[in-house]
Amino acid sequence: MKKIEAIIFDMDGVILDTESISKRAWYAAGKDFGIDTAEIEKIFRLSMGCNKNDTKIALENLYGSVFSVDEFLKKTSVYFDKIAGEHGIPLMKGAKQVLEYLSSRYCVALASSTRRSRVIPQLTDAGVIDFFKTVTTGDSVTHSKPAPDIYLSACASIGYSAGVCAAVEDSPNGIKSAYAAGLFCIMIPDQIEPDEEIKKFLWKLCESLDDLKSIF
Repeated sequence: MKKIEAIIFDMDGVILDTESISKRAWYAAGKDFGIDTAEIEKIFRLSMGCNKNDTKIALENLYGSVFSVDEFLKKTSVYFDKIAGEHGIPLMKGAKQVLEYLSSRYCVALASSTRRSRVIPQLTDAGVIDFFKTVTTGDSVTHSKPAPDIYLSACASIGYSAGVCAAVEDSPNGIKSAYAAGLFCIMIPDQIEPDEEIKKFLWKLCESLDDLKSIF
């Protein structure tokens, strides 16, 4: 195995606890649109790790004739901002300590499907943006996760080949993206546990961010 020289983190559900807020926002929007809980869970899982454009396309293909996807996504954003505004967006447990530890030993970068106008303020407010050499976001690539584009772009931004980079992800779409790009894949599940297909792509499966200290 090649020596790992860089570590690229996903943001949502890995560094910031945004997934739990997103889930609440989607459920609230679903209730407004009269969509049952099981269906909301299905489409929320479908969207995890995808950028806004790819999420919109996927939802329109499945539900375009059932409800207005544009209006639904606007509603989820309104609820997300309301919840985040009232309670803030917390760091995942151990995130700052792990970033301090790893950034002193490796090149650390970020690859998030979320658009840049949200990522930069959220990382800044959380006090962790300076740990990342580069920040690659979903609006800078044509295809979001599970396509490899965002990880290939992140690797290029730091000047390392994918074969010497590790990706830290929480979602199946993120793992598929990193694996397709050729990175070593580390999964720390948040909302979704890996199935047997995803486990085949993993270099390491961890329970928490703290586990990274024993790997690196």
